[in-house]
Amino acid sequence: MQTTHAETARNAKSKQRQWSIAEIEALFKLSFSDLMYRAQQIHREHFDPNAVQLSTLLSIKTGGCTEDCGYCTQSSYHSAGVENTQMLDVEEVLKAAKAAQQAGAGRFCMGAAWREPSESDMKTVVEMVKEVRALGMETCATLGMLNDEQTEQLRVAGLDYYNHNLDTAPEFYGNIISTRDYQDRIDTLERVRKAGMNVCSGGIIGMGENLTQRAGLVAQLANMDPYPESVPINNLVKVEGTPLAETEDIDPLDFVRMIAVARITMPTAFVRLSAGRGEMSDAVQALCFLAGANSIFYGDQLLTTGNPEVERDRTLMNKLGLYPLTDKNH
Repeated sequence: MQTTHAETARNAKSKQRQWSIAEIEALFKLSFSDLMYRAQQIHREHFDPNAVQLSTLLSIKTGGCTEDCGYCTQSSYHSAGVENTQMLDVEEVLKAAKAAQQAGAGRFCMGAAWREPSESDMKTVVEMVKEVRALGMETCATLGMLNDEQTEQLRVAGLDYYNHNLDTAPEFYGNIISTRDYQDRIDTLERVRKAGMNVCSGGIIGMGENLTQRAGLVAQLANMDPYPESVPINNLVKVEGTPLAETEDIDPLDFVRMIAVARITMPTAFVRLSAGRGEMSDAVQALCFLAGANSIFYGDQLLTTGNPEVERDRTLMNKLGLYPLTDKNH
């Protein structure tokens, strides 16, 4: 009988190793061809190398967030021109989910700009999760910090994944955010895991961190027990009006290296080529897929910044011989 991806992932995680920051730094310093070869080998051990999981992300509540994350256009501390809006109603979200499904997305992610959801917010979000899941799509939400009661509500509603990014290494975190501690993020992820939901957690590179701090982020993620099922790797999208708008660009090959190191250290995770993809050439995206990325946000909008258009994505995937992952147990 054929082993499913879920079973393979469970078996791999039962033998999960712990990574030191020095070991991860050594991966980053491998020659590019050696790093890519190693990442590709590991990718092929656990996944169909030509299948890509397609997710669509919808902002269900935009702007006015009380956190001061230096990269975020939705923070009330910054003047990035993002309007503070009310939460969408369930019908609007369901309409967007149906459109995403028809366009080929298998997972629908709902993001809200706030520090943590209120009781009334949770009632609406729970209804959204139930309705989207009824379509046969996987569901994901990113709603900020959660308490035990809220994680249980989402579990009962059938939420498949909860996204809460670590953003960067603990040592660099204070350079980016002051309104929330690193431990707050860890605590929310532990509650999600305890409730039995899948964890989606990654970070952003290109915010001014050094190589050791980049390796520190990977170590935080890879040494979780178990590590996240989904790992979004974001390239900083610089927007005027945010504190990081003038940050120096990173070399595109350094981003590819980050994808490869994430794949090597978290073999069975879906590694998502996430924010910043709109600024990448087809060649760089192709290298990311070769390095082990096997998930993308698919659609025209990524919260408040642009994302490659559906047609461009389809054209690139066709060029590379890639196809959507539709079998959840593949």
